[in-house]
Amino acid sequence: MEIRRLGPDDAPAYRALRMRALWEFPEAFTSSFEEDQKQPIEAWEVRLSSEHMIFWGALQGEQLCGMVGMERERRAKSRHKATMIGMYVAQEFFGTGMGRALVDVLLDHARAIGLEVVVLTVTEGNTVATNLYERAGFRSFGIEPRAIKVEGRLFGKNHMYIELNPSTP
Repeated sequence: MEIRRLGPDDAPAYRALRMRALWEFPEAFTSSFEEDQKQPIEAWEVRLSSEHMIFWGALQGEQLCGMVGMERERRAKSRHKATMIGMYVAQEFFGTGMGRALVDVLLDHARAIGLEVVVLTVTEGNTVATNLYERAGFRSFGIEPRAIKVEGRLFGKNHMYIELNPSTP
């Protein structure tokens, strides 16, 4: 397994894996398959070249099998934090350590650039993802009830955070 930062040239593979993620686990993402499939490839190239977002991919050979992104806050008062976004590992790679490796790469990068906090949301009831994030050091700070609606069904979102430099006031 290789983990590397994704760039605009990775847009076709990224888009394909994202569409798979949205199709397989619609309740796990705020974005929808129907909305994202309408986006032209140029939109995905822009996303992968943004100065405020970074994406990493886990590859097995040439195949993109997992992904995660980090969106850094832009406003002065919140530039010390970022949000983990778009986490997904293909089901055939569950249990291989790929998810943890992606989270670790993101957290290592966040520390290296001086961030203090990373936040994320995970759909309430997604115990596999919640357990992964807790093992990485994330802690829940509340549930947003009725956060998303998928096919008429409401789901809460568990808001989690990790302090990267806990000794800092």
